[in-house]
Amino acid sequence: MFKKILIANRGEIALRIIRTCKEMGIKTVAVYSTADAESLHVKFADEAVCIGPPPSNESYLKMSNIIAAAEITNADAIHPGYGFLSENSKFSKICEEHNIKFIGASAEMIERMGDKASAKATMKKANVPCVPGSDGILESYEQTEKLSIEMGFPVMLKATAGGGGKGMRAVWKLEKLKDAWDSARHEARAAFGNDAMYLEKLIEEPRHIEIQIVGDSAGKACHLSERDCSIQRRHQKLTEETPSPFMTDELRNEMGLAAVRAAEYIKYEGAGTIEFLVDKHRKFYFMEMNTRIQVEHPITEQVIDFDLIREQILVAAGVPISGKNYTPKLHSIECRINAEDPYNDFRPSPGKITTLHAPGGHGVRLDTHVYSGYTIPPNYDSMIAKLITTAQTRDEAISKMKRALDEFVIEGIKTTIPFHRQLMDHPDYLAGNYTTKFMESFKMEAPVED
Repeated sequence: MFKKILIANRGEIALRIIRTCKEMGIKTVAVYSTADAESLHVKFADEAVCIGPPPSNESYLKMSNIIAAAEITNADAIHPGYGFLSENSKFSKICEEHNIKFIGASAEMIERMGDKASAKATMKKANVPCVPGSDGILESYEQTEKLSIEMGFPVMLKATAGGGGKGMRAVWKLEKLKDAWDSARHEARAAFGNDAMYLEKLIEEPRHIEIQIVGDSAGKACHLSERDCSIQRRHQKLTEETPSPFMTDELRNEMGLAAVRAAEYIKYEGAGTIEFLVDKHRKFYFMEMNTRIQVEHPITEQVIDFDLIREQILVAAGVPISGKNYTPKLHSIECRINAEDPYNDFRPSPGKITTLHAPGGHGVRLDTHVYSGYTIPPNYDSMIAKLITTAQTRDEAISKMKRALDEFVIEGIKTTIPFHRQLMDHPDYLAGNYTTKFMESFKMEAPVED
């Protein structure tokens, strides 16, 4: 087992990893930028090393500084969390070259599954259902037009190196295809330095449902059921739940077995997620694989009583998995609390938290790195907390979430707490009747004046 793990991340996920390491008797090293000197992950780690100024490319993305921090503290493993370098094949390789265990996917696996066109081709070979579309990267606009006509509109153009909705365009008719092709490539080139595109049939009324998997060094994999992540804005998830209100036992079994088949086909090691689009007829299609821990992993932990970070560490240390597939016995919902103004188009709202009162009680979990007096820097993702409620049924989990949101007080900045509170009363959400298009018609009610 590892003696000391450096956490190459910040905020709530860094603190989350530190907590499990402490329970396992493993020493921890936090790294931080000067903007994060007062963050809780810095205060609770056994050691902390400043790795640079606030900009990510000079701190959390600076591989040389992170490796140097690991070497001077004698860390024998690095946990990347999510985001930043968690799916960077070069960083995974550098860790290996320095005899530091990267608690995540190998460089080869990240490259294989990180490129969406390559991942899709691999999943087809593994007999996992895929969205109809181009075989690999599109070579020209002419090829794109021909294939679009053959498949029939609507279609979806996607950047092969994409993420966060960048380089994606839905096209409903031929007359709009050329403009979409040009703008998607331009956006992808600016965001990723890569304008390669591929084409898929657009799935109408889709739900975004992912399967959590874990694989070990012997090539064995298991799944830990699904998470419904369909409530999204600009392709960024806002809330998640498990089990999905759209799921049937038969569909869960089919999707779970497909995810395990995918993981075992590529001999995947570590925690990962196979993401699917599910249409209104409950047909599912592979979308992508995330070779890391997910933001929304706590709801899976809650419904099956399973520490995914602990499992990541054990698998990285060579411990075999149990091989058991899981079915949730409870219901859990996660609301991502962002420092954003939901009444003003979700504009970021960094600044000092003057008052914070955290909700509590049975079935309430709060993962956060902030506190009263903490200043949220403007340099990073706006998520500051994850509020999770767990209960015997979906209705009970929603009622618990309403109560917890009412208790959750954050002053000094704007947050998405009011959005989530209104969401929990929305009739379509209450009925489980939502798709990835839900936010296109959602309107915030005016704030209540004090």
